[in-house]
Amino acid sequence: MKIIIVGCGKVGSALAMTLAKEGHEVTVIDEDRDVVNETANASDIIGVEGNGASLKVQKEAGVQEAELLIVTTVSDEINMLCCLIARKLNKDIKTIVRVRNPIYLDEVGFFREELGITMVINPERAAAREIARILRVPSAINIATLSGGRVELLKFRIDKASPLSGQKIMDLSQEIRNSIQICAVERGDDVLIANGSTVLMEGDRVSFLASPLNAARFFKTINIPSHAVKDTMIIGGSKLAYYLAKELLDTGIEVKIIEKKKSRCIELDEALEYATIINGDGTEETVIMEEGLDRVQSIVALTNIDEENILLSLYAKKHNEKAKIITKVNRMMFDAIVEEIDIGTIVHTRSIVAEIVNANVRALQNSKGRSQVETLVNILDGKAEALEFIIREESEVTDVPLLDLNLKDNLIVACIRRRNNIMYPRGKNEIRVGDRVVVVTTHQGLNDITDILKK
Repeated sequence: MKIIIVGCGKVGSALAMTLAKEGHEVTVIDEDRDVVNETANASDIIGVEGNGASLKVQKEAGVQEAELLIVTTVSDEINMLCCLIARKLNKDIKTIVRVRNPIYLDEVGFFREELGITMVINPERAAAREIARILRVPSAINIATLSGGRVELLKFRIDKASPLSGQKIMDLSQEIRNSIQICAVERGDDVLIANGSTVLMEGDRVSFLASPLNAARFFKTINIPSHAVKDTMIIGGSKLAYYLAKELLDTGIEVKIIEKKKSRCIELDEALEYATIINGDGTEETVIMEEGLDRVQSIVALTNIDEENILLSLYAKKHNEKAKIITKVNRMMFDAIVEEIDIGTIVHTRSIVAEIVNANVRALQNSKGRSQVETLVNILDGKAEALEFIIREESEVTDVPLLDLNLKDNLIVACIRRRNNIMYPRGKNEIRVGDRVVVVTTHQGLNDITDILKK
């Protein structure tokens, strides 16, 4: 697809590189020449310097021939204006716009219907929902939802005392193998797509598919607590903190936010009736200890500085070993360090946005095909993908036992949803028209269900 991205900030540049890697023809627009050049040089991307809300600049970028416009500037209003101008120049163009201000939260339907915007995305709200899911199942490192929430993809670490350590997947109890599907294993820097002969080991990070109920049962079976946290301490009063607090308060989780700026504390206090708002420096030891860091069941570090968040999480782990710790990190360069010191779950807002947009781009691409990518989740630090396909028509993969299909290596057909039934398929199962099929693979860029076959 020919795609134009307006705004080369953290989210815009991440999207540009992700979509260029997928093989799309990407053009970026930004007023900062250095940012445009840096983004364009990082991948095979065209750069245009200028105001994305300018008719002239959009024409220069080729909006009249483009299939998709994505707008991610810091201003919600400019983002919407860019979409309106693009739609005037090209009535067939699809538009995705970033809207962050909470005042527009209840107006998304209007933007889509009246302004012709294809998709409205709020990065902070999307990240808040992901964090809230994890706090509801704190045993998991990460959780992603598939098949309309009927299935979850969860990741957890095998510790020394785990009954799974040293076991082959095929030797697990029939009850476990019927209720979940182990899909992938991370062992150090290696990524393994799981099969029956895979041996689970201490320290492995295991990703598995299950319904929410069966996931809870599985954790209980292997002696890992799976109940939701009762309270959380959020350090930093950003937009993400606001959205997260709303998500948690709605499910009965107590929330305390520590924010340095008094004016922001007043805003949060007015917007969040049942949250406790503390005006103080969350990076000060005396402040967070006085507010109960050593007693809460979860701690979320959401300051705007990566180093502060990492140090806060390290401090929290030292003084509250049982707490679920979540750390927001903007720069991917810290991932390896944080993984080694094991301070809990890392959240990248821009990576979440890139996944959501990329899944929608693939769906737009394949809307006329026999199947399409309904959901896409990057897993294993971006080394693998979980994709959900809707099977619309017969093909060479339908009505054939899986064991007779020439499937690609490093790929597993992990789940089939047939009407309201969830199956974790074995060799004799078949894919049928109408199914939703979840595939986990290290291969990048699968667009159609037939891409699971060796060519």
